[in-house]
Amino acid sequence: MAWKTLDEMDLEGKRVLTRVDINVPVEDGVVTDATRIERVSATVQDILSKGGMPLLLAHFGRPKRKRVPEMSLQPLVPALEAAFGADVVFSADCVGPGALAAAEALQPGQILLLENTRFHPGEEANDAEFAQQIAALGDVYCNDAFSAAHRAHASTEALAHLLPACAGRLMEAELSALENALGKPERPVMAVVGGAKVSTKLDLLGNLVEKVDHLVIGGGMANTFLAAQGIDVGKSLAEHEMTDTAREILAKAKAAGCEILLPEDVVVAREFKAGAANETVPADECPADAMILDAGPMTVAAIVGAMDGCKTLIWNGPLGAFEIEPFDAATNAAAKHAARRSRKDKLTSVAGGGDTVAALNRAGAASDFTYVSTAGGAFLEWMEGKTLPGVAALGG
Repeated sequence: MAWKTLDEMDLEGKRVLTRVDINVPVEDGVVTDATRIERVSATVQDILSKGGMPLLLAHFGRPKRKRVPEMSLQPLVPALEAAFGADVVFSADCVGPGALAAAEALQPGQILLLENTRFHPGEEANDAEFAQQIAALGDVYCNDAFSAAHRAHASTEALAHLLPACAGRLMEAELSALENALGKPERPVMAVVGGAKVSTKLDLLGNLVEKVDHLVIGGGMANTFLAAQGIDVGKSLAEHEMTDTAREILAKAKAAGCEILLPEDVVVAREFKAGAANETVPADECPADAMILDAGPMTVAAIVGAMDGCKTLIWNGPLGAFEIEPFDAATNAAAKHAARRSRKDKLTSVAGGGDTVAALNRAGAASDFTYVSTAGGAFLEWMEGKTLPGVAALGG
């Protein structure tokens, strides 16, 4: 898809409405994790360096279309100033006379933070009139919030049609990474998909089996696939009502020439707690009173062996109960192997969604992946092959 970047926009003296995701944790009026703010810094700095004046548009929490003082963006001002190294002015509304006056008074080198867009019903309704009110504040639109791009809201979709529009640096990096991973990847391609339930990832699995060469299925999802093959999984988390669907996915993969990698051996325990007594058994020998909590070493060896022959890796979800030891072993081992190959430029690795970021951080592997997305829902919908309204709108 064709979309413009900041490099293609004339921003000198222009007010740039910049949609960002700064939905950060705040305790007692203080930002406790500024990661999302820091990630949009490159876009804000570029706009300033090109002579533009950024007007930040953002949501915060779920105020349900009304003004909620506890969900005001004003407490974020100190963290924004610290991250951007610039003066941040706050407007108590994102539309109307006050916002317009604040926009017109903005000076070069300053940044304007507009109040929570979700205080207005028109935001989530993708209302054209509300979008026009926002558009009146600026000259150019820049979307740097890929994490909100799967929602057709006024500040992510309608607004993009009203002004010259482009992607911010974070959006640009995300779209480029995903295009390299799924759009036009270097083959062979491996996807790792883990998590608890097949039912939440049907669209994802259905899309991937037609696009990748190897599909690793882990976590509770793998138990459902084992059960679909007539294997007794004991007391393991499994969706037995989804076994027909699992068999359909296996058949679809076979027809598409996609190799599915399921656990060959598993780590089982009688209780779900850190350090629980456990044993490793063949996948088809789970004791009736035990539950599968991780993939075993033979399975990890098969995964890394297949990974060694791949050029591209897409990762979504852990291989086991990664939150507690020792059931994080398979996730950690496979993630570290992917990180080593990525560090040597032998693998393009893109990860994101759900617990993935936490699992890779826990494994100490995230920093060596080619790209790690924190976008959650948008990342998953892209992997499912769905059109993201916020991205499509940038294409004109």
